[in-house]
Amino acid sequence: MTIRERLSAFRAMMKDKGIAAAIVPTADSHASEYLADYFKTRQWLCGFTGSAGTLVVGREEAALFTDGRYFIQAERQLEGSGVTLMRMGVEGVPSVEAYVLSLVEAGEAVGIDGAVFGAQAAKALEAQLDAAGAGLVMTSDWFAQLWQDRPAMPDAPVFALEDSCSGCPAAKKLEQIRAKMREAGAQLHVCNVLDDIAWTLNIRGGDVHNTPVVMSYLTVTMDGAELFVDGRKVGDDVRARLEKDGVALRPYEEIEAALRAVAPGTPVLADMSRLTAALAGALAHAQIIPGENPAFRLKAIKNDVELANLRLAHVKDGLAVTRLMYWLKQNAGVIPMDEISVAEKLLDLRREQEHFISPSFDTICAYRENAAMMHYKAAPGACAVIEPRDLLLIDSGGQYLEGTTDITRTFAMGEVTDEQKHHFTAVLCGMLNLANAKFLRGCSGIALDILARGPMWDMGIDYRCGTGHGIGYLLSVHEGPNSFRWYKSATRNEDTVLLPGMVTTDEPGVYIEGSHGIRTENELVCRELESNEYGQFLGFETITCAPIDLDAVLPQEMTARQRGWLNSYHAFVRETLTPLMQDEAERAWLAHATRAV
Repeated sequence: MTIRERLSAFRAMMKDKGIAAAIVPTADSHASEYLADYFKTRQWLCGFTGSAGTLVVGREEAALFTDGRYFIQAERQLEGSGVTLMRMGVEGVPSVEAYVLSLVEAGEAVGIDGAVFGAQAAKALEAQLDAAGAGLVMTSDWFAQLWQDRPAMPDAPVFALEDSCSGCPAAKKLEQIRAKMREAGAQLHVCNVLDDIAWTLNIRGGDVHNTPVVMSYLTVTMDGAELFVDGRKVGDDVRARLEKDGVALRPYEEIEAALRAVAPGTPVLADMSRLTAALAGALAHAQIIPGENPAFRLKAIKNDVELANLRLAHVKDGLAVTRLMYWLKQNAGVIPMDEISVAEKLLDLRREQEHFISPSFDTICAYRENAAMMHYKAAPGACAVIEPRDLLLIDSGGQYLEGTTDITRTFAMGEVTDEQKHHFTAVLCGMLNLANAKFLRGCSGIALDILARGPMWDMGIDYRCGTGHGIGYLLSVHEGPNSFRWYKSATRNEDTVLLPGMVTTDEPGVYIEGSHGIRTENELVCRELESNEYGQFLGFETITCAPIDLDAVLPQEMTARQRGWLNSYHAFVRETLTPLMQDEAERAWLAHATRAV
């Protein structure tokens, strides 16, 4: 079926159900950022493959709402589909809710799939529709019949994370969650968020591409817990470990029935911003205590074992990226290469590292103007051939038993323009400014974002995304609540106070449509510095370990302090990686690549 044919079939289904407009979010039943193929219904229906976007389908029109990371990609992928691109955050573009209200009249209904639509969002939407005299209809899965070749639910085996990796037994984590429940006055906690569950129980899997989580639900009481999961993928050793920690197993599909069986009036701690409308409906007879999943903030602060392991992971990962940089510098213009072959070369280099599991997300390997698309994805037969000139941006990461990595480097493949060097140097200065910040405890990412974004704002340009995000430990490459952003949105936690043990990326950039894109990304660990009469000072430790391409740097546009920071970072890279390089030629090249400026 073409996209137009799929939309036509979907509209016929809407008509049968008496729905004037339908909202199809990028969502699964677990509030995940990255989805298993089974849940990629929005992508199937409209053809847009980005990881964020909401599709609204009316009787005669349809619109996709997405953010600035995907404007260029969405415009290309939606061409000829009959779907209008709505550029979120751009002046004059309505909100999703306002657009939906424009499609319905009094007495008509808007449809959502309650199994994937958020409970809090559904409640807010229903209130707006009520005010307009319209209604909200929550239906079951719309795509069971429409999507004939729909992928099956994932069934990857579950494995347990040893204490030498997690640094904390699952039994202790469950007690931490029960302590939060007592504070809230709850007798039951319901969690549908996959990385929160995986962290709590020290289990990992492969149910989501490049994100080692397990399709599951978790309920916790004061004296036990239940994991709702496909039992066929839980081996005897993992099952025994869970049972030892007081966790019983139940079938994945029994979660709604289990919640409906909860005694009336039971106080239940649940994150209504993450819980689905269907699960909230199953708890309608209980006393909901709205609050974040306790695991959400607990897992954001990495313990000493996790931090030690993450440093090891970043050495291995940095070695792979550095070897790729060496290979690129030696072979650009000598052997044929394109965006896909370079990404595959990097994957091969990561696979050489001990305990490598998978990439942490699909590698973004973007040459020249393709790098202006922040989440560009090269396609076979339609990717750029790399020549010995201009800039190549590679945003990539790995999943290791020792943790998750995320690194971006932009490489000069040969001659680059003065404008590109000017932009590259500004991005580098912004990254260094933030990495070397010293601040008092109580600061949030909003307070510090200007340090990274300032050099770009000085040039009168900006980048349409945050400067940094939290990152999980062998979990999602994007993890809250810590981040670096310059403004407070309604749906994020930018005002989260930065605390020791939090790991956050530092990745300013410049994106010039039709020309080039530049991003330099390191990971930072928040750590304590001195404490005095002014309070507790904090700073960052950079754990990413790979050279920054000096061939694109204009040292004269850096301050002496910034040059010192760069030289100190490169000394760290050189001292760490030189003993691991394969031969004298590599070591000599690394010494030059990390030379003082």
